Amino acid sequence: MAKSTGNKNQKSWWQKLKRIFLWMVIGQFVYILLLWFINPPITITQMVDVVKGYGLKKDNISYEAMGPNIKLAVLAAEDQLFPDHNGFDIKAIKKAQKYNQKHPNKVRGASTISQQTAKNIFLWQGGGWFRKGLEVYFTFMIETLYSKERILQHYLNVAEMGPGIFGVQAAAKEYFNKDAKNLSRSEAAMIAACLRNPKKYTVKPLSKFVSAVSGKILRQMNNIETDPDIAALLK
Repeated sequence: MAKSTGNKNQKSWWQKLKRIFLWMVIGQFVYILLLWFINPPITITQMVDVVKGYGLKKDNISYEAMGPNIKLAVLAAEDQLFPDHNGFDIKAIKKAQKYNQKHPNKVRGASTISQQTAKNIFLWQGGGWFRKGLEVYFTFMIETLYSKERILQHYLNVAEMGPGIFGVQAAAKEYFNKDAKNLSRSEAAMIAACLRNPKKYTVKPLSKFVSAVSGKILRQMNNIETDPDIAALLK
């Protein structure tokens, strides 16, 4: 009798876990679809910054309101093949793996803008195979369901661009007292340069890293802006 009761309890718990898992699957899929129409209200990274005392400055804006310079600067700095890949840059991943094997203390990433968008919206910062696996899933989903313009818009609205500063509009206001669409090429390049580590590589005060790298980004902006696929994304 006791054994029979124990089996019933196990089945009951298993049924509850399956229901919870099913609702989680449905919930995340609905949220992905919802974000085609709206901007993320808040992300895990933003909540962590608030808890850590950095505050939260963000201002979601439309794709058109971002202007061409910040789009071009971020593409030049983060993912020049963004218009062409399906969310993953396989050559860059293999190259980074070889580098990391030879330099375990200087880990190099190979995340595309799509992967960073998936991480920033749906997940948390930091590594680990579990989070990476989820990142692959969410990257596949947004590449399947969203346009490249929508992915880039989300990225430019949620990426951290300084301690507690999220999105190009908040960054443009904080650093240059202007709207994102009015950023000059050099200002946009400075914001793009800080993306590698926005709490360490600061725009204001201007860090040596941002000063040096923004010059390289400006040169890359000149190189890629005539590419038809890049030019189409800048409209």
